[in-house]
Amino acid sequence: MTEFNINISVQFYDMFELSESDRLLVEKAKAMTDTSYAPYSHFCVGAALALADGQIFLGSNQENAVFPVGLCAERTAFFAASANAPEVAPVAIAIAARNSEGFQSKPVTPCGACRQALLEAEMRFHQPIRVLLYGTEGVYVLPSMKSLLPLTFDGSELI
Repeated sequence: MTEFNINISVQFYDMFELSESDRLLVEKAKAMTDTSYAPYSHFCVGAALALADGQIFLGSNQENAVFPVGLCAERTAFFAASANAPEVAPVAIAIAARNSEGFQSKPVTPCGACRQALLEAEMRFHQPIRVLLYGTEGVYVLPSMKSLLPLTFDGSELI
């Protein structure tokens, strides 16, 4: 047997330490939690996806009584960007979440389906997507979606 470790780099920032563009992206993600439709979980998630050309696409989670029919904020933003600007690479995504008590103190990470969808975009455009995860205690910044899904399934296995 061989054992190996996989390490990821995560930077931790206070909001005031972020660049103006990163702070704006996080603020847009926070605002999008207001458009969530979450009558079952009461867990509201917002996402803001920046494209290489400066466009920003927004998303929020949309629940349904038939749970698999709902959609996460991250994929809502990403699919809107893909439909409206299919040839423009995504370069950063900010994610924020809150419940009835307010915003989460620790940053919340995307689910596996969102990680896989955004990882595929990284591979398609040959460019990492920076990930900004907001919590009231601070913001985690990761260099790419692959950081959140290090043992990837990238489609090369299908060939």
